[in-house]
Amino acid sequence: MEEKKQDLRVNNHPILKGKSAGDKITITVEGEEIEAYEGEPIAAALLAADITVFRRTKKRQDPRGPFCGIGLCTDCVMKVNGEPNVRTCITPVEDGMVVEKQGDDREVRKNAK
Repeated sequence: MEEKKQDLRVNNHPILKGKSAGDKITITVEGEEIEAYEGEPIAAALLAADITVFRRTKKRQDPRGPFCGIGLCTDCVMKVNGEPNVRTCITPVEDGMVVEKQGDDREVRKNAK
């Protein structure tokens, strides 16, 4: 029996009281549908679904995921709706969005936007 993943979102923040999530939507990540909330960054939806490795480095295959959270580094880049190098920490989810891991670190640096 498959265990249901725990939602890791912060629902009752002591400082950000009253901020409500948008409508529940669905995105596809590596072929698996996950729930997301309209307006949240892609990275937040992935982390809430317990997906922490967004890509791997070419040489050592080291895992990479969100690092800076403000779009300055390229650790969170993924292919979104076929477009490579999308910084998932600052890109909001959209219903039906397709998110995939992409190639190696050289591809990331060469095509960073």
